[in-house]
Amino acid sequence: MKFRASLSGVLSVVTHLVVSCLLLSASCRLAFAQPGVPQPNSPLYGGGRESGYTSMGLPEAVKTVGIDQKLNQQLPLDAVFKDEQGREVRLGEYFKGKPVVVSLVYYSCPMLCNQVLNGMLGGFRQIPFNIGEQYEVVTVSFDAKETPELAAKKKETYIKAYNRPSGNAGWHFLTGDEANIKRLADAVGFRYHWDDKTQQFAHASGIMLATPEGKLARYFYGIEYPARFMRLGLVEASENKIGSPVDTLMLYCYHYDPATGKYGAVVMNIVRGGGVLALIGFVILFLLLRKIARRRQLTLTGSPA
Repeated sequence: MKFRASLSGVLSVVTHLVVSCLLLSASCRLAFAQPGVPQPNSPLYGGGRESGYTSMGLPEAVKTVGIDQKLNQQLPLDAVFKDEQGREVRLGEYFKGKPVVVSLVYYSCPMLCNQVLNGMLGGFRQIPFNIGEQYEVVTVSFDAKETPELAAKKKETYIKAYNRPSGNAGWHFLTGDEANIKRLADAVGFRYHWDDKTQQFAHASGIMLATPEGKLARYFYGIEYPARFMRLGLVEASENKIGSPVDTLMLYCYHYDPATGKYGAVVMNIVRGGGVLALIGFVILFLLLRKIARRRQLTLTGSPA
């Protein structure tokens, strides 16, 4: 019975690992709307739920905006902003040995910024890591006219929706002057433009992950950030200081594609990983069965005729 239990346990572990690796290629989408948080409404982008634009009817104001990847670029950690309490802070204060999620929005935005923040919230709520414990989040307004009071209201909304004790200390909503905002925006490749016609900022949507040293590690585009990709990005940005052995296995199966800002399944790695795990399982199975057979043989040989 003991050998059978051991055999069953080994096979269960091996099967779990193989299946986990193979299932990584299955797609998932986050819920677009988060309860209790602002929803989009803007004439500049339209009220739809699409994260991109078609080539027909593209508003003139958005033609010059975008996000240029600057992987491994050092963020200006000496840039000065104000936190939600109006206290003057340096960006580097939030890089304290943990990976950091960085987002550029403006708090009075009626459309895209709410989608970005809602997408972040959806991803954060679905990963086991806690803001303020395993990672930090820094959200900066690129509208120099916005105030700490407005940042505080926005933070209150999203911290309440996040609903984890460590969130308040780990998710920071900052404001700043044009010079420091521009330094950060240029460093991350974030291009935005004020549209006089609609009296709004035209800008792209996406978030960045930075290492504890303040270097850009990953970009995620759009308004939805799948939890498993965000989790992988945080594990990589932390240099595997957070996460589990399963996360290491997932990183072997997935590879970050800078061109798309997404993780894609590496087929050969999945096949190799599955093959290696299957081979290990068969070897263990063979050894256990051989040991069981020997025990039975000794039992039969030692029994009275």
